[in-house]
Amino acid sequence: MSSYPITPAGLEKLKKELQQLKTVERHKISKEIGAAREMGDLSENFEYHSAKDRQGLIEARIRDIEDKVGRAQVIDPSKLSGDRVVFGATVLLADVETEEERTFQIVGEVEADADKGLISVSSPVARALIGKEVGDEVKVPSKAGPRLMEVVEVRFGA
Repeated sequence: MSSYPITPAGLEKLKKELQQLKTVERHKISKEIGAAREMGDLSENFEYHSAKDRQGLIEARIRDIEDKVGRAQVIDPSKLSGDRVVFGATVLLADVETEEERTFQIVGEVEADADKGLISVSSPVARALIGKEVGDEVKVPSKAGPRLMEVVEVRFGA
């Protein structure tokens, strides 16, 4: 079992989801199963089977999160510094042709959200950026094909 990197915010988000699943969702699904049992014949009871399926999904998600929390290697970007792109860095990129700028933070897989500029450390874009410095040009994969981008800024922390 290998560890994987995650920011403190990502770990906190996982822990909150785990708490919600254990204290709220488990209790709610238990009540739904009980109510469905009272309807009679379980062999053809859609509500019962549906609730049992949801219970299985909840329990699987709980096990998955507990595993991730147990293997998490927390890396706090606010304690990092330097000019090189590493896990936790927030990177400002400029398209060499259009001068359009984009900002990404490199985070753990479970906290990635491309719409918010949070990209997984294992994503093709992050892999292209890791190890680069301010002023470096890098080919970054995109939907329209590779784009030549320049690393304008590398920062850490909030």
